[in-house]
Amino acid sequence: MNAVGVVGIVGVGLMGGAMAANLLSRGWSVKVHDIAPEKMQALVPFGALACASAEQAAIKTEALMVAVVDDLQAQAVLFGSPDQPRGVVHGMPAGGVVILCPTIAPAATVRLAERLAQHGIHTLDAPMSGGPARARDGSMSLMVAGPDAVFERCQPLLQALSAKVFRISQRVGDGARTKLVNNLLAGINLVGAAEVMGLARALGLDLAGTLDVIEQSSGQSWIGSDRMRRALAADFEPRAHMTLLEKDTRLAVEAAQAAGFAGLLGPLAAGAFAQASAAGLAQEDDGALFKQFVKPPVSKVDQD
Repeated sequence: MNAVGVVGIVGVGLMGGAMAANLLSRGWSVKVHDIAPEKMQALVPFGALACASAEQAAIKTEALMVAVVDDLQAQAVLFGSPDQPRGVVHGMPAGGVVILCPTIAPAATVRLAERLAQHGIHTLDAPMSGGPARARDGSMSLMVAGPDAVFERCQPLLQALSAKVFRISQRVGDGARTKLVNNLLAGINLVGAAEVMGLARALGLDLAGTLDVIEQSSGQSWIGSDRMRRALAADFEPRAHMTLLEKDTRLAVEAAQAAGFAGLLGPLAAGAFAQASAAGLAQEDDGALFKQFVKPPVSKVDQD
């Protein structure tokens, strides 16, 4: 794969769009497709080629990245759906590479890779982490599993996308497994941060000052600081919807159960996100979990 080549990205929402913008700024040719035309059009002024279908995005591309939400969307993108019967496999020639970036069940990742192999297409299992800002500047993390030859072939692209490329293994599915482990811990940390900030409020403490202490002490976590700073400002504009960690923690708990592992905190964290979504917070930022622990509702005055 050339250091600067043609790449397709299907799913250019917060993360996919940020990755596309990053690649375009580095001189890559990027073909994009999304079910929301406005997301594609937002990238056109920066040099992206908007494609009417996933099939078109795959034609004459050296690699195609799938950055959708779940395995059902990934399956539709790759193999077609009733609404759009021709998917990536109908446009990508044998020998092409699909890079799977969503957080999905390891078994689903393996199934997708097996079906792609039937069309002569290689798979890299490469979930991403870090959020849109880090995807935009190339500092996000990628957890990559797949055959060595395919990994080496995609090195220029992977390095352009991420300053933190973790080589997990040659076994497709291990990237998904690693991502679920990471996201379960992120979920546990976020539930803990939201709960203790709710406790601080109930105790009559200054919340911003309490968070200052936590950030410089043993209770610190990146996701806790990031989300609770926004929560204290009553900023719940979604950077990562509540439903994403609800999905990820559920998948992680299901993977644990399938492996015969009985955890304590994972099921509690998954339950907290499910409860928050059911309470009407599904389309808010996952930092809105804080609302579950405060009565009366939080307002910006808590930061003052």
